[in-house]
This record gives sequence, C-alpha cells and structure tokens, in this order.
Amino acid sequence: MRFMVIVKASAESEAGVMPSKEMLEAMGRFNEELIKAGVLLGGDGLQSSAKGARLTFEGGKVRVTDGPFAETKELVAGYWLVQMKSKEEAIQWFSRCPPPHNGGRGEIEIRQVFEATDFAPEASPEMIAREQAFRDAHEGKVTK
Repeated sequence: MRFMVIVKASAESEAGVMPSKEMLEAMGRFNEELIKAGVLLGGDGLQSSAKGARLTFEGGKVRVTDGPFAETKELVAGYWLVQMKSKEEAIQWFSRCPPPHNGGRGEIEIRQVFEATDFAPEASPEMIAREQAFRDAHEGKVTK
C-alpha cells in the first residue's frame, strides 16, 4: 500500500521561516532510515502558499487565485510518498518522525493512495492497465 504522509503548514512555514539546522539534520536522519528500509518513494518540503496558486473549477470555468491563503491549518508544508504494508506500519514509522516544525510541534496526516484496481468496476481493464503501467514505470524513484 502506498501512503501520502502530509506535513501540515504552520504560521512559521507560511511566513517562510526556514527549519533550524538541528531540524534539518534530524529530518535528514529520518529520511535516511526510510531510504535504507526501502519504503520511501518520494518527498519534499513545499514553499509557502504565497508562491502558489489555487485553481477552482466550476461551471466549466477555471478561476485562479494567487496565494497566500488564509487558513494555515488547511495547507500543506511538505510530504512523503511511502510504500508500507499497512496504515499501522505507516503510523509506527511516522510516530518516530522529528516534529516537523521549529519548536518541536506540528501535525502530520497519513492518507492511503488509491491503486489502479480501486477504480474497478467504473474503470475499464484497459484504463486500469494503463494506470498500472504508468505507476510501474515510475515506482521506486527516490527523490530524497
């Protein structure tokens, strides 16, 4: 099973406050553990929403809203994409993660990623095969 592990933004991350040296070192050690265990598929920190945009689709039109966005608690500051045997295993791993923000605090959310077969029977076998081929071609490329 694949899981997206989401680091929720904080007022500091949205203000562009960079992690401390100690935080970067601790996170680097944690990422190395994930790599050595062969479970990390990808992950990165994200710039503040001030450098982003939000697209809203409604009535066949697209509305673009430039950041920053007001609700910090609803924003993402970073993510990992991991391969785990279960949600419980993901919880075990990320319970050992350094707190994601300066000051030893933060919030991480763990969400299971859909697999191609989860879309059956609405998706045709051809659509599922195409999606699986795409995933297979990109699987295992570690970015951190």
